[in-house]
Amino acid sequence: MDLSLLKPKSFKGEIKTPGDKSIAHRALILNSLGSGQANISNFPRAQDTIATLKAMGTLGMDIVQESIDSKGVSSNLVIKSSGINSFKEPSSYLDAQNSGTLMRLLLGVLSGSLISAVVSGDASLSKRPMGRIVQPLKLMGANIEGEAGGEFPPISVEGAKLKGINYDMPIASAQLKSALLIAGLSAEGKTQITEPNISRNHTENMLIDMGIHVHNESITNKIIISPGIPNMIDVEIPSDFSSAAPWIVGGLIHDDSEIVIKDVGINETRTGLLDVLREMGAKISIEQTTENSKEPVADIIVSSSDLKGIEIQGEIIPRLIDELPLIAVAATQAEGITTIRDAAELRVKESDRIKNTVIALNRLGARVEEQDDGMVIYGKGKLKGGILNSEGDHRLAIAWAVASLVSDGEVVIQDSDATQVSYPNFWSDFLAVASTN
Repeated sequence: MDLSLLKPKSFKGEIKTPGDKSIAHRALILNSLGSGQANISNFPRAQDTIATLKAMGTLGMDIVQESIDSKGVSSNLVIKSSGINSFKEPSSYLDAQNSGTLMRLLLGVLSGSLISAVVSGDASLSKRPMGRIVQPLKLMGANIEGEAGGEFPPISVEGAKLKGINYDMPIASAQLKSALLIAGLSAEGKTQITEPNISRNHTENMLIDMGIHVHNESITNKIIISPGIPNMIDVEIPSDFSSAAPWIVGGLIHDDSEIVIKDVGINETRTGLLDVLREMGAKISIEQTTENSKEPVADIIVSSSDLKGIEIQGEIIPRLIDELPLIAVAATQAEGITTIRDAAELRVKESDRIKNTVIALNRLGARVEEQDDGMVIYGKGKLKGGILNSEGDHRLAIAWAVASLVSDGEVVIQDSDATQVSYPNFWSDFLAVASTN
């Protein structure tokens, strides 16, 4: 679907984004490994998370009760499981659709199970690298096969007896880390993982809450997990920070704005965007901080700001990897040059986000140079209208919407419904606060 947008006269309002997608995946998958019943509130009904709901249901998790909100975008769930040793062997493949998180975490789950299964996905997911997950799981004793030696889906897994390993991760990746931690639950002995930089820690947080012994050595970035069966727990899912990001950036770059985003998860492993934008001169306020299921939650308030260009690189990159296209949009409106480095991981997301961001922003009249591991954005460029393709990538469709807030001409976004993957009601929320009057 093509969507045409014009720069609004103001960008003001209060937003409640869907539940955190990363936490939602883990709430279902980790609870399914235990035995009993759990309540999951504010579950986001996006394409990715519905895929997880279906996959875990196929393996044996039951939905005892579900209530869906009036907009159809979130649920309160009561789920029941008999544990990983009671998983049912699927009669067909498990469909991860577009979700890299689901596929990678499932590989960790299935490796230590008693069943065999094949995990597949859509055309985009079938091009995303899985070797980084498959190789360490094989070191643990997993029986895994796939395209190009397990590099690409579909991937078949035959449950096996695993053993704990010491593994130095080549990249900071919450998905890789989580797959190995989950496999470590079924392994003989302890599993030790060392990260080059800190990545999202939702899996560790939830496992600790479930009674699993997880030891974090913050100085060395080592995580040591002991085998065990998680206790099922109730999870209250906070609003998704990555879904809050477009409202944060949009509220900063539009010249007549004030945006309040309610009840957002502000786990420090996710909020590198806030650190970067503050360094750029952003007006950001954090208010009413509380806690949901051991995850910090707060309201975020932003307003029009004068930004400056900076260098973004190193250990902060894993903490804002999903938000880099939005940062590039913000950088086009900043004074000076912004340089993004150490972000080669962007090339193997749902699309090549480096290449596609550079192409789109240059098409709008910005000056952006592509680098192997990032980009250079020359600020204070006047943006014009243009036709931009999301390439089926939900993060890019959303970033192009934010770019339209400062574009003088009409911005047409092709394949705009890619936002369904993570934020089903994004466009209705966007049009509600982007006033043309």
